Amino acid sequence: MNKLQNKVAVITGAGAGMGKAIATLFAEEGCKVVAADINAARLEELKTFASTLGGEIHTVLANMAVESEVESMIQAAVDQYGGLDILVNNAGIMDNFAPVGELDNDMWDKVMKVNVDGPFKAMRSAVKLFLAAKGGVIVNIASVGGLHGARAGAAYTASKHALIGLTKNTGYMYAKEGIRCNAIAPGAVNTSIGETIDYSKITPRVNDRIMSGLPLNPRTGEPDEIAKAALFLASEDASFVNAAVLVVDGSWSAY
Repeated sequence: MNKLQNKVAVITGAGAGMGKAIATLFAEEGCKVVAADINAARLEELKTFASTLGGEIHTVLANMAVESEVESMIQAAVDQYGGLDILVNNAGIMDNFAPVGELDNDMWDKVMKVNVDGPFKAMRSAVKLFLAAKGGVIVNIASVGGLHGARAGAAYTASKHALIGLTKNTGYMYAKEGIRCNAIAPGAVNTSIGETIDYSKITPRVNDRIMSGLPLNPRTGEPDEIAKAALFLASEDASFVNAAVLVVDGSWSAY
């Protein structure tokens, strides 16, 4: 217990699913958490729940597609708790599984803004604080879709490949300054990301090429299983783990 005692973390997409599980687990481990989400009602529920655990969570409304809100989210950690030690980029959206020939500009831009641009801008702001503090940790929630080509549509797949590349570059480039940056690549997890999918737009090609692989998944993971992996990477237990991708998918991608 208390693996993150007196640490300060910003966690995005913290209103539900993996983000909520990460925020509550970090708070239980002694961390002061700035929980960011686009959904005010879910943030209020999180804050109420955290109070029953004795954890400390400060909530911030933030849309990861809006640069000013991303910067305000990072600044909230400084204003509320005096600094920042950990950034967890968890917020993400899906793309209706659309392959490149069926993908329109609006969906491509929307996915990239949330899944890549938002984390990049949060990381840029966090790294500046980490350099001044001579250390810090970034955990990016990627996906097995960032390692393979048949777990989602073209936009989501490209976005998670990009996030993994950003993770590896950042971890390597700042390693000598005491900054670690790693990614988790979850498989299918029981979260609310399905709310960002319009299943009416699933085409026969998607059913043939992507959905046929779903039965190979041994089981669906739970948010707390991803949270435990995030805790490991954020803590000193992972002091020599950097620029790495931890696959947490119950063996799905081993096939």
